[in-house]
Amino acid sequence: MRKVLFITGSVHQTSQMHQIAAELFGVDCWFSQVFADSPIINFLTNKTTLLNGTALAGQFRTNSEKYMREHGLQVDYRAHLNHYDLVVYCSDLLIPHRLRKIKTVWVQEGMVDRITPVSKVVKALKLHPALSGNTSLNGSSNICDVYCAASEGYKQYFSNLGTEKRKLVVTGIPNYDNAVQFRDNDFPYHDYVMVATTDMRETYRFENRPAFIKDAVKIAAGRRLLFKFHPNEDFERAEAEIREHAPEGTLMFRSGNTNHMIANCTELITQYSTVVFTGIALGKKVHSWFDVPTLHQLSPWQNGGTSAQNIAAVCQSYLDYQGDKKHFDPTAAMAEALAHHSVLNEVYAG
Repeated sequence: MRKVLFITGSVHQTSQMHQIAAELFGVDCWFSQVFADSPIINFLTNKTTLLNGTALAGQFRTNSEKYMREHGLQVDYRAHLNHYDLVVYCSDLLIPHRLRKIKTVWVQEGMVDRITPVSKVVKALKLHPALSGNTSLNGSSNICDVYCAASEGYKQYFSNLGTEKRKLVVTGIPNYDNAVQFRDNDFPYHDYVMVATTDMRETYRFENRPAFIKDAVKIAAGRRLLFKFHPNEDFERAEAEIREHAPEGTLMFRSGNTNHMIANCTELITQYSTVVFTGIALGKKVHSWFDVPTLHQLSPWQNGGTSAQNIAAVCQSYLDYQGDKKHFDPTAAMAEALAHHSVLNEVYAG
């Protein structure tokens, strides 16, 4: 049986990969937390805490592997147990050289960071994309054979940054392709201004959190505020800052269904968070440190929750493909595979 390895990162990314794997048939699926083949990176990962704020180590890896265990997924950390016919990535910033000989598919998992001057230098000098210090170059290395994008806007975005357009296919992305479902929820609060924070400080980036809180208070203009923290944040510090700079009665949540909270809000304030796309899809007025009109253009395809099936169709077709990689057409392959899948469903239903 052919084997596919899914490379994971955060729990969100792991969940998306799990959904895609569930749509594959006749395939033996395995999972591994993201890893590198660089001796320096491996030393920092294994012997220090310097990379604990990244998906390579710390609570990202701990929580992701906990998800794998709880869902009974087969784990092959660092891909030592099997030979694989396909590897599916959620980031093309760290792709071990020994896996580049295998067929590869990249899946967009959410928003990528804004291009910075450092990103431009890294790109211009053809340095390792991870040196950008953020996810701004994720999806633009052109290393993988196929790239699954959230929308036509993102397809053009990655193409502009250097990934060949022939490799790009719009599939939508799981968890952000069916926002309307979140309106049906039992979250007890309504009609507040919601603030979704990020883990910038925990991932070694600068943020003036007091200033951000004060801006949110101005936008709320007397309306009740609700803060939903990023799961990677220092909660004690974040809550202390809100108590100091936000009005009494401000709601704070360390956990809970973020999408349900967005569905019940009147306005959404974000920093660098993919959840802004949920707000856009639900017709909320949104604020972001990204350009909001641009975000509307990039907003993920709302396809009724079929993105995992679309991506699996691309993977299945590429597994079956025997020709030159440069001649594989992922868009045509997805359409053909989905049509075949629909016929099979009709046969079995009959």
